[in-house]
Amino acid sequence: MNKLRKVLLAVLPMIVMSISAYAQDSSPGKTRFSIETDPSTFAFNGYAFHLRIQPKNSNHLLLGAGTYAMDFPDVLVNLNAKNKDAGWNVRLNQGYGLFGEYHFSEVNKKWYVGGQVALQEYKIKKDAYEGDGKYSNILLMGLGGYTLQPFDFPLYFKIWGGVGYTGKISGENTIADFEYDISPFLVFGALHIGYTF
Repeated sequence: MNKLRKVLLAVLPMIVMSISAYAQDSSPGKTRFSIETDPSTFAFNGYAFHLRIQPKNSNHLLLGAGTYAMDFPDVLVNLNAKNKDAGWNVRLNQGYGLFGEYHFSEVNKKWYVGGQVALQEYKIKKDAYEGDGKYSNILLMGLGGYTLQPFDFPLYFKIWGGVGYTGKISGENTIADFEYDISPFLVFGALHIGYTF
């Protein structure tokens, strides 16, 4: 995970320079960039930063990458009956994802479908026990949603939901003799706010 973070930080200045270069010309025949965030992650002691790219001459395809983290509220932990009310404190410590979306009308307007593949690291603690556990998983998710662009400038609001499959690839999901159950299926949704250059 640390190597991946270093690579991301190394390419971030190049991405910012590319955004600046393309921000001067946003005609339909040019590659366009969008930046997005999920405001709810900040409310849960986290963050979310996403970069999306609309390839040149494409009215429907959007590709992207993102990084995110957040503390899981109890309602998310309790969705898995095996973990419900068992004193687990869960943090999605860091996640890195690649995204692809197909917009039926045009990019960042109205209905779309897509997918995500992500590498995620979780940190778990249990009430009344010392120490913590860390494990990593891979997530494959199909998603869909609707994008509103209510103003005369390219600020948009993207409502989406998805169903994913996940599996542990490394680490420990136990504390003492207790095991935090990792469900193979995940249902998730969010509201992203973005801006297109």
